[in-house]
Amino acid sequence: MFHALNRLKVVVLILGAGAISVLTPQDASAQEQTAIVAGGCFWCVESDFEGVPGVGDVVSGYTGGTTESPTYKQVGAGGTGHYEAVMIPFDAGQISYREIMDLFFRSVDPTDAGGQFCDRGDSYRTAIFVGTEEQAKIATEAKAAAQQELGQHIVTPLLQAGTFYRAEDYHQNYYKGDGFVLTRGGPKSQSSAYDFYRKGCGRDSRVEQLWGIDAPFIHH
Repeated sequence: MFHALNRLKVVVLILGAGAISVLTPQDASAQEQTAIVAGGCFWCVESDFEGVPGVGDVVSGYTGGTTESPTYKQVGAGGTGHYEAVMIPFDAGQISYREIMDLFFRSVDPTDAGGQFCDRGDSYRTAIFVGTEEQAKIATEAKAAAQQELGQHIVTPLLQAGTFYRAEDYHQNYYKGDGFVLTRGGPKSQSSAYDFYRKGCGRDSRVEQLWGIDAPFIHH
């Protein structure tokens, strides 16, 4: 079944989003830096990190594949090679890349190679996209520390960052939207639809099961 239904996401017609902007990773220099990660549903990863002090406006998008300017439907159907991912801009004077990595690992199920929670398929797998040798070194250290703490094998790969395609406008800041949409649970405000999806997908319950008190973004 189409991934949007598997997610308990919106089942309404979506208006065309127009041209999709193409973003590329910034060099890790000065105070303004960027991290790119894939952690399953990009709505959730965006929601989690936008509440972190030092993090700016997180962008949902697609990366890691070969199709140029992919659409949500193309990525969800498979064959593009892209992940649902987010670009996290942050002020290194307030939060470090290592802290971003530590938060990321403890906000997902990095032992799952087939997707995340109720979202299955290649586009929902976890990954870290590194733009520099320093990012690769730090991410490797964070992965090793997370694996030691968890006591389980972490399958999240470190991949070379490439072109990042901004997702359609209706995906940006979805978790706090104020429009009304139709879901499997009936009509809801967009923010309520997000909460309905997140709970129904089992994201927080699984993350809490894995990481316990070290899980940073649990929604009850």
